[in-house]
Parts: sequence; structure tokens; C-alpha cells
Amino acid sequence: MSIEEKGNISIHTENIFPIIKKFLYSDNEIFLRELVSNAVDAVQKIKRLAALGQYNGELGNPLVEVAVDEAQKTITISDNGLGMTAEEIKKYINQVAFSGASEFVEKFKDAKDANEIIGKFGLGFYSAFMVADLVEIQTLSYQDGAEPAKWVCDGSTSYEISEGSRTTRGTDIILHINAESEEFLSKFKLEEILDKYGKFLPVPIKFGTTTEQEPDGEDEEGKPKTKDVEVDKIINTTNPIWTKAPADLSDQDYLDFYKQLYPFGEDPLFWIHLNVDYPFNLTGVLYFPKVKNDFDMQRNKIKLFSRQVFITDEVKDIVPEFLMLLHGVIDSPDIPLNVSRSFLQADSNVKKINSYITKKVADKLAELFNKDRKGFEEKWSDIGLFVKYGMVSEEKFYDKAKDFALLTNTKKEHFTIEEYKEKVKDLQTDKNGQVVLIYSNDPAKQDSFIQSANKQDYDVLVMDSPIDNHFINSLEQKLEKTSLKRVDSSVASKLIEKDENLESVLSEEQSKTVKEVFEKAISKPGYNVEIVALNPEELPVTVTMDEFMRRMKDMAAMGGGMGFYGNMPDSYKVAINGNHKLVTRILQTEDADAQAKLAKQAVDLALLAQGMLTGADLTEFVSRSVELI
Repeated sequence: MSIEEKGNISIHTENIFPIIKKFLYSDNEIFLRELVSNAVDAVQKIKRLAALGQYNGELGNPLVEVAVDEAQKTITISDNGLGMTAEEIKKYINQVAFSGASEFVEKFKDAKDANEIIGKFGLGFYSAFMVADLVEIQTLSYQDGAEPAKWVCDGSTSYEISEGSRTTRGTDIILHINAESEEFLSKFKLEEILDKYGKFLPVPIKFGTTTEQEPDGEDEEGKPKTKDVEVDKIINTTNPIWTKAPADLSDQDYLDFYKQLYPFGEDPLFWIHLNVDYPFNLTGVLYFPKVKNDFDMQRNKIKLFSRQVFITDEVKDIVPEFLMLLHGVIDSPDIPLNVSRSFLQADSNVKKINSYITKKVADKLAELFNKDRKGFEEKWSDIGLFVKYGMVSEEKFYDKAKDFALLTNTKKEHFTIEEYKEKVKDLQTDKNGQVVLIYSNDPAKQDSFIQSANKQDYDVLVMDSPIDNHFINSLEQKLEKTSLKRVDSSVASKLIEKDENLESVLSEEQSKTVKEVFEKAISKPGYNVEIVALNPEELPVTVTMDEFMRRMKDMAAMGGGMGFYGNMPDSYKVAINGNHKLVTRILQTEDADAQAKLAKQAVDLALLAQGMLTGADLTEFVSRSVELI
């Protein structure tokens, strides 16, 4: 047939294509995702019609093919799906996209967020005009008696429909690539995009051919021969594991899939298979990696799919913040996307999915803890950071996790929170009835303080992860009559305030003299000297920072909204053990210089224990130590 029709999309609207190019898609490579996805839909629809008995013709092997012709500067996306009649082209290509074009442009002019408007229009096919200055459709419908049809549009609001040349059921979309987009004529570039977006599409995607070897008889010595054979290059796996039932999968299947997603990653610790069809559809597999202390390195490892089409790895609206540390795949057709599929839209389903995933993760961890506590404890060093992060940031997760979250002491023993409170309550309850949990954030550096606490029969926890400052505050808010103190925040006998106090061997006058000697020896602002009555076996001098002030400064350093404290000058408490023999020796020394030297040496030892003695002060201390030997 000759040209059947010429027409204009709308004579009332300005050209919509510049708007598509400028605002609809942030990344022009996704034209291929859109067109391949449409082709896959067409193939799946013909299979569905055949299954329902509404199509009795030969189905053939379902296939979508992407081909590039560098000489002609074309990219062709072909399928053997439904195909279209000329009338359907008008309906699906012209009307759907442009029936609201005038309204679109009108609304767009005043819109603050173009994505909100774009999402209401079926413009996916027109992403082709981001890279092409002419788009041609050749199609033949599955319907009996259908004639092939051709549609051509040059990116203006004009189109032509005429007799097509296709002889088999399906559709070819032919893009005549514009001068600015010739990078997409590279086979390597196209394969990279197909691998990114189409790796798990449910219909085989052919992109060129590849050479394989097949048996070719035997040679003269009877050894098997092979020959090279050219076969279709299929770039995708059509049935990824998240589409299968967990009962049909082995542990090795899950590990192999993880390697497919993250070829250079360490094996995960365990995983969760998601599968729900009410009140929303969601499938996927989430893996627990060995969590490193560098949060940023862990993020954006969950890939979001919609019907096996890759959408994005920016899933922060679907997955709670703390679960961003997980890896894996989520696939849901119910996640609301605008037509560019690049932005999530606010929707109640997103909140439901968020809550569902949180619950599934908590349930999985509880199951592992209850089934195999020893195995769970062995994994704790790898997942503790993640669990604590969740407890700090998600109230519902805290409620579940408090029963399996573990506290670990310096002896590497593990306890649940309640178990640990029960363990220490007899010896570590202060005069006000508060159970005091003592912790170290650097056991190697704070070893002398830990040993002093152990001499008091106190147990010391290890809290050395980046999230522990926040976790400690969270525990104090949640747990009744419980406080936490860092082991070096005071001398051991003062960490937990008790009614009993040691008597000082010093008179009031002697205490005053000793305080003056030490104040002169320190001669730095921010150091407050006090004389305390301690066990004679304790250290002669201990330098500590107030627990509250130090914690606020630590949080300020982590960006915890405590900037005011971060800017305050450091303030330290210098506790002089009035019952130590060094103090007696200082009092018995009449030479003021000798007194000062002894006092300075004791203070420097205390600073050295805290890692606070550096530079010229450290050099002077070493020289003085040699002199005193």
C-alpha cells in the first residue's frame, strides 16, 4: 500500500521532544533499557495469549535482538512478540504519548518538579529521540490477516504511517543515531549498557554472535577433535535465583549468584530470600557481607529491579538506612517510578516494603541466634556494627534486636544485653541503684585502666566500632537504671560510686602542699588537680577526661550534631593518689626541684598511659627517665 496517512500529533502544543531530552531522562543511555524492556513485554504478551488459547500460531523461540550498523549509523531492536497494526501504532505510539502533550507542556511551565508531571505520561518509547534524529518502526501484528506497517518520525510533531516490509510477527525499532550520540554505535558501549540493565531480563537478549567449540569427530590417533561454531551471543540469564523457590536452590546457588553480582567480593556470611505477594509484590535476595568499618565503601550495593529490569542502586527510600550495608537484589513491580524509572515517587507501598524488609532481616537474625548461638557469636564481629546501626536508627528493629544483640567483654565472652546486666549487677551497682557498664574503646591503649578495673573485680566491655558512641547513648536511653562509663574516665575505684571510701593518710596541710607541687609540675591550662584517697597499689597519678564531656566531643568528631562541645577546650582531671608511696617520698624531699621532677615524671607517666605524651614533652620524659635510672 502507498502512504496511508500523514498527520500532526497536535497543532496546539510546542514541540515536546526538547522537553523529553532535557528533563525526562538524566542519563541518555537508558534509551536502550526502555526499548529493550518494551520488546521483552511484547514477547511475554504473545506467550501469555498463547497460554490463554487466544493465539494458536507458531510461537517460535522467544527472542529480542539488538543490532548495530556503524556504516548506516543505526541501532535496531527487534522482537518476535505481539507486533502492531497501523491502528495500534496510532493508539499506542501517537495517542498515549501525545494525547496529553498540550496539558503536559502547560503544567510543565509552572512545575517545581518536572519528574512529578513526566511520570503521568507514557513517554518511555520516546527516549529513542534522545539519541536518534529519525526513528522508524517496522511491525507485523499477530492478528489474522494483519498487514505489515511502518511508522516514521523525525523528532518533530509530524509522523508518517505506510505499508511496512516486515514478513514475520513482531517489531523492529530502527534508530538513526544523531551526530551527538555516535558513541552508542560502539558494540562495546552497547554491550556494557545491555549488561547493566538487561543482565537478568526474562527473555533471551541476542547481541551479535560468539564462537564456541563443538565436537568434530576424532583425529588419526583417535583423539577427539573440535571445531569453531558461530552461535548467538545471549547476554542475559533469564531465570535469576530470586525468581525461583528457595526449596529449589542450594547454598552454592546463592554463593554463585553473589559472585555474579560482585565478582571481587568476599563470600557473604548468610542471606535472606524475599518473596511476598500481598499487600505488594516483592522478590529478591539480600546478603549479609562482612561489614567493614568504612560505611561509605559498603553502600549502594543493593540493586533495584522492576520485572527483572535493572532500575538503580540508589535504594535509600525503599531500604532503611542501616540496611544499606547489605548487598543483593530487590525486584518489585509495585515500586512507583516515574517514566524515567530513575526516581522513586512517594507512595504507601514504599513504606510497607521498607517495614517488611526490616522485619525479615530482624527475623532472620533472631532465627540464626536461636538455632545456632555459637555460630552467631562467631559471626558477631562481622555483623555487630550493622546490628548496632539498626538499633540506633530504627525503633522497630531495636525492639527485636535487643534479644539477640551481643555485648563482648575483654575476655572475648559474649552476652545478650540482659545476660550482661545480670552478670555484673552485684558488683557494678552504684549507691543510687544504677548498674554501671564499664567499657573500653581501645583495649590496647587502655590496658592499664582495664587491669585496674579487673583488680576491683569489674568486668570491661569492648566498644570500639564507629557506631558505638551512638549505641552507648541509645542503651542508656533504653535500659532502666543503667549507665555506661569508659574505663579511663576515672580511677578504677571511682568508676562506680559506692558508700565506702578509703581514708587519706595525708593531713589537710599535706594535701594542699602536694596539690601545689603537682600544679607547678604540670603548668598547663585545662588540667585540674585533685588529691584522692585510693588503694596504695593504684597508680600514683591518673589523667582522665570527664565521661560526659569526652563522649560529647567524640560524637562531635563523628558529626553527631554536638559541634558546640567539639569547639570547647579540652579539660582533664588529674587524680593524685594521696596514699601512694610516691606522694610520701615527695613530702619527705626538701629540694623543690627534686619534688617537681618526681611530680613531673608521675604526671608524664599518666599522660603516656593515655597516649597524650607527644613531641618535645615525650623527648624530655625519655631524657628524665634515663637520668633517674
